[in-house]
Formats: sequence, C-alpha cells, structure tokens
Amino acid sequence: MDMLTGILKALIMGVIDSLKGSVTLFYLDRNIQESVDQQSPRRRTRNVGTPNRRLSHAAQTLRRQEEPKVLRRTWQCCLLNGGVFWLSIVVFQYILLLLKYALYLMLDHNPNVGLSVWGWMELVLQWTFGALWILPLFLLSKVVNALWFQDIADSAYRYSRGTPQQFSSVSKLVADTLFSIVVQALFLVQTMLVSLLPIPVLADLMSLVHMCLLYSLYSFEYKWCNMGWELHRRITYIENNWPYFVGFGLPMAIFTNLSQNFFVSFFFSGCMFSMLFPLFIISGNEANPVTDVCDSRLKLFSPVITISNALFNRAIGFR
Repeated sequence: MDMLTGILKALIMGVIDSLKGSVTLFYLDRNIQESVDQQSPRRRTRNVGTPNRRLSHAAQTLRRQEEPKVLRRTWQCCLLNGGVFWLSIVVFQYILLLLKYALYLMLDHNPNVGLSVWGWMELVLQWTFGALWILPLFLLSKVVNALWFQDIADSAYRYSRGTPQQFSSVSKLVADTLFSIVVQALFLVQTMLVSLLPIPVLADLMSLVHMCLLYSLYSFEYKWCNMGWELHRRITYIENNWPYFVGFGLPMAIFTNLSQNFFVSFFFSGCMFSMLFPLFIISGNEANPVTDVCDSRLKLFSPVITISNALFNRAIGFR
C-alpha cells in the first residue's frame, strides 16, 4: 500500500513539474539578465587597465552568449511551427474547399463529371503542395527547431547549474547521439506495435505509457547531456523511476494525441509538439525527479536497446 501511494504521488508530482515550464518561462529571462548584470561589473573591474583588446572582445562574446533568449526562442518556435507551418496547412485546406465549391458551381449541370474532375485535381494539388511546401518546410523546421531547442536548454542550464559538462571526446558525443536517435526511432516503432494489441484498453494504456516515457526522455535529455550522462544512464534512470516520468510526459502525450485525433494529421501533431516542447525543456531543467518509490524497474526500453546494440555491433563488424 505504501508503494502504491508513493507511485501515485510521484506520478502527480511529475504532472505538476511538467507544467511549471509555462510559468518559469516568463521570469527565467529576467533572472538570467539580472545574473548577467551582476557579473558584468566584476568583469569590468578585472579588465580595468588592460590594453589587450582580445580580453574585451572575449568578454563581449561571453556576454552575448549569456544574454537572455529563452522567451524569444520559444516565441520563434511558436511563430515558425504555428504561424507559418500550421497556418499554411489550414489556409491550403480552405483554398481546396473553395476550389471544390467553385468547380461544382461551374459543372452544376453534370455533378458526376465535377466529382470525377475534383478527385484527380485534389490529389494533384495535395501532392504538389506537399512536395513543394510541406515536406521542405517540415524538414527545415526540424533542423531549426533542433537548434532553438538546444539554445533554450543551454541558456536554462547555464543559469541554474553553470557551465555544461562535455563528453570526453567528439567521437563519444557523435556515437551517443547516433545511438540515441536509433533507440528513439525503434521505441516509436515499438509503441506502434504495442498499440496493435488485441485488447483495446491494454493497447491504449501501454501506448500511452510508452509515449509518456519517450516525451520525458526528450525533455530531460538536454539537461542530462549537459550533465555528461550517457544514453544508458539516462534510460536506466527513467526505467528505475518510471512513475515520475510517466506523469511528467503525460500532459505532452495528451496534447499531441488530442491534436492528432482532432486534425487527423501527423503534421498538425508535429506542430503542436514543436510549439509546446520548449516549455517541457524548461520544466525538465528545473525539475527534481521523485526517485526510489518503486522497487520494480519498468524495462520498456530494453528490447530496443538490445536491437540497437546488435545493429551497431554488426555495423562495426562490417568495417
């Protein structure tokens, strides 16, 4: 009974912590600016009487790096994903609707012909719009979002915990990043397979738990990488303390699932995720996870870790 109570409390605390980013966002920049202003007089004092311009240039560069940018980057994410990407899809759908009505009015005397013409016309327009606008913008937004997400995470981490720790080598960083991408992609496939279980309630519950843990990994990964944690340590920490991380990823899982069900579009769900994700990055950076409330480790990542290890070992063997 005590364990069940601890699991429930950890889950609730995870939900609460995940929503704190929406509040922290609006005063984090102010706190960062105050911290920069407090450090600036000390830097100027150390540089007094120093004719070396390199010191002054280095100080200016460091100041630019520490300038508050969390709120600005978050708004940029919302503008790109919601104001450009999402809105363009909505406008295109309304244009298609107007064209459909216009075509039916023009061919009112022969509705069967209008239906046939509209069938291939809609398909051509959708494929053209998708190939020339949606797909390029989607790929561009993924790259830009990744840079902005990293910028938000680094700014928040430097303020709360100081200088990020680096991996011991570039090769180790690249290997960890590639391995993480493979693991997350396979975990998404595992989530889809779980959703196909013959028992609908169990399938929905397991799929939801998978997505909650994956979104928690997304949110905390920036912080843990800045702390120098490798992927195996990050995943082990999540599996050992799964009640908290299920709760932390629950709001994001619900938001993206509702948007996907409402708009019936993968791209709409991706836009919703990209607009909300900066808040969860901040929440993950500020959170102190509830640990050691359950003795049972939830090894949902173990199958994909095994497959990923086999793939990488085989790739190395081929070399």
